[in-house]
Amino acid sequence: MYRTFGEVKAQLSAGKSVVSIVEDYLTEIEKQKDLNAFVEVFRETALEQAQKIDEKIKSGTAGRLAGVVLGIKDNLCYKGHKVSAASKILEGFESLFTGTAVQRLLDEDVVVIGRLNCDEFAMGSSNETSLFGTVKNPLDTTKVSGGSSGGSAAAVAAGLCTASLGSDTGGSIRQPASFTGTYGVKPTYGRVSRHGLIAYASSFDQIGPFANSLEDTALLLEIMAGKDEFDSTASSKEVPNYLDGILPQKLKIAVLKESFETKGIDSEVVKKTEDVIADLKSKGHEVELVSFPYLEYVVPTYYVLTTAESSSNLSRFDGVHFGYRSPDAKGVEQTYKKSRSEGFGKEVKRRIMAGTFVLSHGYYDAYYTKAQKVRRVLQNRTNEILESFDFILLPTTPSTAFEIGGVKDPIQMYLQDIFTVHANLTGHPAISIPVGNHSNGLPFGLQIMAKPFDENGLFNFASYLENLN
Repeated sequence: MYRTFGEVKAQLSAGKSVVSIVEDYLTEIEKQKDLNAFVEVFRETALEQAQKIDEKIKSGTAGRLAGVVLGIKDNLCYKGHKVSAASKILEGFESLFTGTAVQRLLDEDVVVIGRLNCDEFAMGSSNETSLFGTVKNPLDTTKVSGGSSGGSAAAVAAGLCTASLGSDTGGSIRQPASFTGTYGVKPTYGRVSRHGLIAYASSFDQIGPFANSLEDTALLLEIMAGKDEFDSTASSKEVPNYLDGILPQKLKIAVLKESFETKGIDSEVVKKTEDVIADLKSKGHEVELVSFPYLEYVVPTYYVLTTAESSSNLSRFDGVHFGYRSPDAKGVEQTYKKSRSEGFGKEVKRRIMAGTFVLSHGYYDAYYTKAQKVRRVLQNRTNEILESFDFILLPTTPSTAFEIGGVKDPIQMYLQDIFTVHANLTGHPAISIPVGNHSNGLPFGLQIMAKPFDENGLFNFASYLENLN
């Protein structure tokens, strides 16, 4: 299958049509449907789109992404198509508009082939909380694909689409990218408009791409990024041509010392990170172990703040305005209680209740206010590190993909995000790039964090790391 945009372009140059490329992907999706990556395939509209793009190619008016086949996470709005955030509460709901990030890619002639499975309302680290069931890792179907954007990662890794979109609230792009050997980017908070993304935690969520090459990831992000009148949190900073910048001859790289000391981190993940550090030093770059003594606080802080925001954001799903309504409900109070009890899954209810608790009278200052203060401390320390260093380097995940059903305890599941939530709490951009395979045969990634809005530097350093050996 066509794993990169370069391969698609080569096929188009050889005379293949976009329609036949889409048909090839449709065949592959059917063949690998056991992975459970797709919630719905947009067969008819994808083929219609492909036909229009073929005509544009003939007339020389096609956009920069002509021929790219894209899958979108099931929490992104696409007009006239269903979206459910993998939840029963939004069963049968159809988007009334297309979100900005998706629209910008459509304007450059991507073909959207379907919506991809995810953890319900993007709450999960393994894609096991979805109404539609677990997504299997295409590299080993007994393992999870990661979460919450597990379908997006699995589809790209399995060659079911050229690229895909996910959302990242605490690692939901980078962790599945690490587990599937793909590239995943969480942009700076505000770099990409959130208009058309079903909210989980509004001060954390960011839309980002998955791809099988760094170039494709950079191009997709470049097209999606930039100010948007529909999202007041979207930055109006200029978007440069990514991968165009020049890195300093001698880089200064910080490695978070505590990331190696984390309980349960796999020794091969540590060894690979140390090998990369040794390679960088041998090329004359300055690499320093830097203390970030707050690592043990990032996950608790993240869960206090995100559950609080989700409690507020998900209050709109009430069984009254739209979506699922309990057929047994009588009266207003029962409609609310029964619809929400039946419509939301276990993990989503757990987080709504936790969030309602931390926002409640008597606990607000003890939990929510304190967590906001800790968030500021984390941000200040990260900015301080990046004033002295060009980049921060750390593992993406403590291990490779774990067994489906292998992590039963919610707290253990939350700790899967220990290295990724940092960038969401502080708003910095971060990327996961594949760095090799474990002796168990599964891939894992290395994570780079950069200064706010330095996605260009992030991509250039990632490219440098890829060519290091």
